[in-house]
Amino acid sequence: MNEIPSLAQTVLNTIRHPVIMVGPEGNITFANVDAESFFGSSSAILSRNTLSYFVPFGSPLLTLVDQVRERRAAVSEYRVNISSPRLGTETIVDIYVAPVSEMRGSVVVMFQERSMADKIDRQMTHRGAARSVTGLAAMLAHEIKNPLSGIRGAAQLLETGLSDEDRSLTRLITEETDRIVSLVDRMEVFSDDRPIDRQPVNIHVVLDRVKAIAVNGFASGIAFREEYDPSLPMVHGNRDQLVQVFLNLVKNAAEAIEHRSDGVITLSTAFRPGIRLKVPGTQDRVSLPLEFRVHDNGPGVPDDILQHLFDPFITTKTNGTGLGLALVAKVVGDHGGIIECDSSTDGTTFRILMPASNTSDAAEQTRIHEEDGN
Repeated sequence: MNEIPSLAQTVLNTIRHPVIMVGPEGNITFANVDAESFFGSSSAILSRNTLSYFVPFGSPLLTLVDQVRERRAAVSEYRVNISSPRLGTETIVDIYVAPVSEMRGSVVVMFQERSMADKIDRQMTHRGAARSVTGLAAMLAHEIKNPLSGIRGAAQLLETGLSDEDRSLTRLITEETDRIVSLVDRMEVFSDDRPIDRQPVNIHVVLDRVKAIAVNGFASGIAFREEYDPSLPMVHGNRDQLVQVFLNLVKNAAEAIEHRSDGVITLSTAFRPGIRLKVPGTQDRVSLPLEFRVHDNGPGVPDDILQHLFDPFITTKTNGTGLGLALVAKVVGDHGGIIECDSSTDGTTFRILMPASNTSDAAEQTRIHEEDGN
């Protein structure tokens, strides 16, 4: 490949997106580290082939490169399908193509994989859904709970002067009003917009607590597997809220495999640098290097529900309210994090990306993992 000044090459290798330079004849003259991973080939192999070798004939990527060469102006294109046997199926990317002014006929191409962009887009949708429930919860608390108290009180007064047969009907009224109040109380959690009391939290202590609650209760007959990175820095979060988040996820996992004799719930933690997101209520953008997973080997989530799993009132349970995962999405979003769900017939994985408690700790951890080759 053509010589690239060492500083420029260092900068390009630091960019967490695939970047290549394509020569006048379509040959790949430069590829950064992420591009090698993206194309599944080393720089030496890439330099021996043209771009058309890696993408299918008639690919819109080739058309974009030709347009930029001809017009000598940068072009951006979103959601471009460049799927091929060499790149894999369902490879959807955003593409930025720009001419290299010092090298006529050469262009630079930068790819942004849609999996991450869609993840962030969906997280914004989850937060919007949570805000909708917040308004609904506030309205329900004011407009429903007060009349229900009157109905319940009237039923209790009537009960004293009724026969045993009629008394069962007043008890039914009382029980049903209590059930509705309980549902409204659960929804009122969404209307709590006070700032989160955050501090450094050891996520492994949280997960150990969740596991102890689970194995002594709703998941008593289920096997657990732990895959922890013991060197993780602390999470910047609220311990009690994080316990509730993982309790919800583990409970869902336990219900998904309750009828399987070989059911296993896997809890894992890892360090994944490179993702940044704006924290709600501030102008700060924080790194989300901490990845936590809850995996079960159950039957998976139906495809028609998967994309809406964190919306309120969406549930696959017969008697479920569909508020558990909506609350999880709200809490994770309030912490400045991202939650995603991947599911297939082999099981379901809930993945949470969270900020570290101390940015210097996270930076040091990034350096250590890069030196280790992780």
